[in-house]
Amino acid sequence: MAAQAGKDILLKIGDGGSSQSFVTVAGLRARTISLNAQAVDATDGDSAGRWRELLNGTGVRSAAVSGAGVFRDAASDAAVRDSFFSQTARTWRIVIPDFVQLEGPFQVAALDYAGRHDGEATFAISLASAGPLTFTAI
Repeated sequence: MAAQAGKDILLKIGDGGSSQSFVTVAGLRARTISLNAQAVDATDGDSAGRWRELLNGTGVRSAAVSGAGVFRDAASDAAVRDSFFSQTARTWRIVIPDFVQLEGPFQVAALDYAGRHDGEATFAISLASAGPLTFTAI
């Protein structure tokens, strides 16, 4: 795989329809995708050498996506803001071109707005996974 430009990663939100249509939310200038798995410790008094043992196939998996940038238009700003205030999980799609697409329900965990007096208004968003996610190779 050739090096991938960070600016090519896309953040899209679904329209909530039965056949989801996705729109690109914003031009993100910085972004992070974190995948996590909380292990379940199964260590007991009979564990060999008192080494920790982890229970296979269990635990809680989660994903977090964060980014900052400039909204594409008023409609994408409204969709994200509505998602935040309703605190309902919406289907989001994160696309890393020529690599993978991550899709599933996320809640907007944080939404920040900022702006300099001599520049554009910006935002920062944090998404928390709210259900099973799919990974599709592109």
